[in-house]
Amino acid sequence: TKKIWTARGLVDYYVLFFLHVGSRRVIVTGMTAHPDGLWVLQQAWNFVLLTDQEASAPTHLIHDLDTKFTKAFDDRLKADGIEPVKVGPAAPNLNAHAERWVLSIKAECLDHFLVFGEDHLRHLVEEYVKHYQEERPHQGIGNVPLKMNPGESSPDGEVVCKERLGGLLRHYERKAA
Repeated sequence: TKKIWTARGLVDYYVLFFLHVGSRRVIVTGMTAHPDGLWVLQQAWNFVLLTDQEASAPTHLIHDLDTKFTKAFDDRLKADGIEPVKVGPAAPNLNAHAERWVLSIKAECLDHFLVFGEDHLRHLVEEYVKHYQEERPHQGIGNVPLKMNPGESSPDGEVVCKERLGGLLRHYERKAA
């Protein structure tokens, strides 16, 4: 969640994301101020459409016991061969990868901004996800960014800085020779 300023004042916005544990790939399917069972069901449909043609299409999806994850949500996943796995109460470590991603996006990005409207929040989240997947090292997978292509840079090349969000997110790399 993130509090954002709207014409009606300060509003809590909810962002629904899916995280592939093995690769740390994140898919953000939507955000809203009013999450309900129908909205979450639509996000399940969006997720299935985004992942069903992939070689590593998901086979399981872990989610908590929030009432927004309805039977229709689970049935939507099952219809596409994804087995929903519910995480019980008082078991926060069962979903540690997702909790770590939430901490990362908040601490490294969202906590640094006063957000004005859904479009602003969407921009911040999209830029962070690109940084997270293309540039940010991931210690759990060998300190290598998810989309790094070894051999694209030269050990003797000039060091360049890529910036996102006005320099808040930075990544240094060597230019190809």
